[in-house]
Amino acid sequence: MEYKKVWKKAACLVAGLAVFGLADNPISSYHYLADPSCASDGDTFYILTDVDDYNNQTNWNYDIVGLYAFTSEDMKNWTDHGMIFRSRREFGNYPNNTWASGIAVKNGKVYIVYPDGASGVGMITAPAIDGPYTDPVKETHGVNRIAGGGSLIGGCDGIAHCFDPGILIDDDGKGYVIFGGGESSSRPYGNNFDIISFTESNGKITFDKNSLKKVSLPNSFEAPYLHKKGSTYYLSFNNRSQVIDYGMSNNIWGPYTFVGTVIPGIGSVPDAHGEGGNNHQGFAPFKDKWYAVYHDRRLVTSDNHPAATTQQGVRSENPNYENHRSVSIDELTWSGDKMNKLTFTREGPKQIKNFDPYKTYKATTSSKQMNIRSRTDWTKGQPVKHVLLPLTSRSESWIRVSGVDFGNGAENLRIKAANVGDGNKIEIHKGSATGTLAGTCELAKTSNNMTFTDNDCAMTGLSGVVDQLFFVFKNNGKDSTMGILEWEFQGTKREPEPQQPFGGKAWAIPGKIEMENFDEPGYGAGNDSYADNDSDDHGAESNGGKSYREGTGVDIYKKNNGYVVGYNQTGEWLEYTVEVAEAGDYTMFASVASANATSGFQLAIDGENITEEIAVPKNDGEENYDDYNVVQANVKLAAGKHILRFTVTGDWMDIDYIEFVAGKDADPGKTSIAALKLQNKIERSYNVFSLTGVKVGTVDLSGKAASKALNAAGFAKGVYMLKQVNGSKKFMVNTSK
Repeated sequence: MEYKKVWKKAACLVAGLAVFGLADNPISSYHYLADPSCASDGDTFYILTDVDDYNNQTNWNYDIVGLYAFTSEDMKNWTDHGMIFRSRREFGNYPNNTWASGIAVKNGKVYIVYPDGASGVGMITAPAIDGPYTDPVKETHGVNRIAGGGSLIGGCDGIAHCFDPGILIDDDGKGYVIFGGGESSSRPYGNNFDIISFTESNGKITFDKNSLKKVSLPNSFEAPYLHKKGSTYYLSFNNRSQVIDYGMSNNIWGPYTFVGTVIPGIGSVPDAHGEGGNNHQGFAPFKDKWYAVYHDRRLVTSDNHPAATTQQGVRSENPNYENHRSVSIDELTWSGDKMNKLTFTREGPKQIKNFDPYKTYKATTSSKQMNIRSRTDWTKGQPVKHVLLPLTSRSESWIRVSGVDFGNGAENLRIKAANVGDGNKIEIHKGSATGTLAGTCELAKTSNNMTFTDNDCAMTGLSGVVDQLFFVFKNNGKDSTMGILEWEFQGTKREPEPQQPFGGKAWAIPGKIEMENFDEPGYGAGNDSYADNDSDDHGAESNGGKSYREGTGVDIYKKNNGYVVGYNQTGEWLEYTVEVAEAGDYTMFASVASANATSGFQLAIDGENITEEIAVPKNDGEENYDDYNVVQANVKLAAGKHILRFTVTGDWMDIDYIEFVAGKDADPGKTSIAALKLQNKIERSYNVFSLTGVKVGTVDLSGKAASKALNAAGFAKGVYMLKQVNGSKKFMVNTSK
């Protein structure tokens, strides 16, 4: 395990932006977003975008680091799912810049096609929009790309810009990916898009590289997008004049007949001060209507926009508006089988049904926002979490939800939040941010800004349909002291529920406590059973990518001696329900490992410390977390049921278990520690083989790097293969270096 060199905070912070007026376009006022595409599964409308926030970029030097997603069931209130996929994270060093991606949803499964900069096209899939995402091209074909260098088709078929993929899954389940743009000597403007097909069987996606075919439309430049209405296929694109044109065909492969413009240049978008630029589009039906998504520059050009800055990110009285974009949506109308030219609006689409407040929503669900920002938390192999961060230092900080149907009435609001500040509260107002007060949530303190707890708040006067509902965030004016994860209204208040022992039974003292089996968390403030500094389970990879305690973020590693809690940092804690048989003196033994000289922990019972800080011995070897040592302390315990808390007081240690033995200064030989040390010694024993496969001896690696251990044992300089005596590990060692 490597601790010191790993960046702990797996989070993306997004700058908070102000909102201009109460126009509903763009859909987010706290992100710069670009290059949208969209899809619908009949129940939910999906929008996929690039992140276009500041990333040390100048005006035209794009550095797009990930993809955002939004969903709605009523076309007015949007749930921001955060950065659902981040470049160069999930799959190591690919993809690079995901400039403009496409989305499709079929049978609950999400399909996204992305560009790797301008040099290739790939695909990711997930069981839901929040992820986790996998690479079906690599799984099926063994390569990372559909097109581009080292790809399924070997290159880009002469396309100048191998990017801007779109995706369509047809009525028969067959899929199609379109990509391309620009011009080259062999592929001039109007002839630079390709389509390739794929099929899916038993979850396995297979691309037919022999299906690759060029499609053409006059003056086409970039942003190819496929959609279908009835039996007609539509191919739209951004032309050289930066407007969206389209053509039609009765065959997915074409030929396409040019029709004309469907989305005008974005310089005519309201509130954008005439600022134009490129565009990107998506079209999808939902509940008997059609909608178009596009990007514009009305957010960055807003007069009261605090992020309007120079290209170097410095605020100015006369800011350079730059090319940062925002994403909007409007209803698309038709004349027969032809799309009418889109009308840009401030209001966006009409709400098509009332909002149901009695579900659990991400806190970033709203129809409009004022002075907020957000943070996306990742745990590898798990769906992302998206956290709302109010900017309470501003004069106003709120989110608005529209058309909320409370029916017979809500008596309670549950808010799951992290709170490390004083005076943090959320007020619920009707009609406006200063309208009738329905209730106030005083947020309970949490140990850090990554630990979330439930807060129950009494509500009054919430019945029938409330046109505008405001969550107003207030405190003493300090930002970044509260983070809101989710909320839901309830007809009646849910009573707090205490934490419960893991497996339903308290740990017996005297006896052994396995540290990975901490209590199951309860419900409500003060009923947590753990605190971890981030939501990423750094030990999941050792367990085949699956967290031992899903949803907690506690870092649990699978080793030959079982599960251990690792990656421990100062301030993190775990709690255990224990049953002490008799009052009296006990000796506490703990099995710990660390390569850090300052690791330590402390124990408390029912909030009272029962030990001083206990130092954990440092193992020899820079990253040696495999040699477990025994530490002990004398403690006095009262009989009966208690809550034992283990708190980390010094970074970077592993702990396997704690054992309590009756009496002061008890004999360690009476514990499981002796057997553990023997097991560790066995696990650190390796057979040594020459390069010809001949066994030449054994070596004990305890406390030493492999090369040093071989030299100390008298082996000659050279290259050896080491195979674990009691285990499956094996590796090569060069003692000559």
